[in-house]
Amino acid sequence: MPPRILYLATADARGHLMRAQLLAHALRAAGAQVQVLTTSDEGARFLAGFGIDAPVLSPHYAVQFDAQQNMLRRETDRNVAHYMFRPERMLRDVWRLRVHFRDADLVVNDSFHPALLLMGWLPFWRRKVVHVYGASLRRALETNFKGRMPDAVAKLFGGIVAWQIDRSLARIEHDFAYGEPQHDGHGRHRLATPIAVVDAVDRSDAAEHAAAVYLNPHFRDPALADGLEQGLADAGLPAHFVGEGYAHRPHWHARDERWIEAAAHSAFIVSAPGMAALSIAAVYRKPILLLLTDQPEQAINAGRAAQLGLAHRAVVWRGDAPKFARAVAAAASELRATPTDASHAVEGRQAAIDRLQHWVALLLRLAGAPATR
Repeated sequence: MPPRILYLATADARGHLMRAQLLAHALRAAGAQVQVLTTSDEGARFLAGFGIDAPVLSPHYAVQFDAQQNMLRRETDRNVAHYMFRPERMLRDVWRLRVHFRDADLVVNDSFHPALLLMGWLPFWRRKVVHVYGASLRRALETNFKGRMPDAVAKLFGGIVAWQIDRSLARIEHDFAYGEPQHDGHGRHRLATPIAVVDAVDRSDAAEHAAAVYLNPHFRDPALADGLEQGLADAGLPAHFVGEGYAHRPHWHARDERWIEAAAHSAFIVSAPGMAALSIAAVYRKPILLLLTDQPEQAINAGRAAQLGLAHRAVVWRGDAPKFARAVAAAASELRATPTDASHAVEGRQAAIDRLQHWVALLLRLAGAPATR
């Protein structure tokens, strides 16, 4: 019987969903049966664009953001508390998931959905659960209350979360800069973040002189979009704009299933410093303009990009559109001057294939391994 894998991808942003559809298609091509679940109707529609039918487990759990992608900590804490302690929410989801567990050899939690965090340490289910998460996301989760509660309470919370995570069958920690796969011998694996494999096709000169812009759905502030559009125009750059929060604006697209191909052949990428965007920049060796907001995970990512020497510039949105436009124009002009090599797309394609194969091999092995823990 082929391995049966249940993949729960949270829909807070789109990186988890992109990873889910990439791995689902690759695992199915390798002979596995894969069922994907998600956490919002918008997430289900996003996955449908990639040919993935993903029922919504429930929409009750979600990280909260404002219209500039700043994380709303109190609102998120409140949402999580309501989800965990109202019986018609998390307990209902656990009850629904238990049916899926009976038919699955492996259950993937991408990333840190509370119902699977709970099931991932309980004796009946933990031997099937693998947690998938960005290295920076785990650190942000474990330090969530640092500076907001007494140190002892914050450390206790972090310790409990770490214990929950580490009780599962396995953990797959990914990062845009990881190299060859690593395993600590205790169920913790480190893999490079998987990204889409770009077709080996020629692109027009126009595409190679455009900026590839992607903003996740939490970006909705029209003034931010005004400043970004003006800044790129002032730098003399055409742009391919994608962002669900700006789908109503001229020249913007809600979704583009081939955006990564455009990014791989662009002058440079414009995005928040999510793990997926940084992975695309690293693999296809594209400069990237990072839009920084108050998001702990992405702040960590931006810091690592600087440490690793990734060709990038960063601009911070502070509510002043003209000032933001000037910063974008200056950064765009500098990135536009970054030397590029046409061979990078070919080399990046092979690197993307290798990353995906590492993930498929590991997940298939975990799905077929005897549950001995």
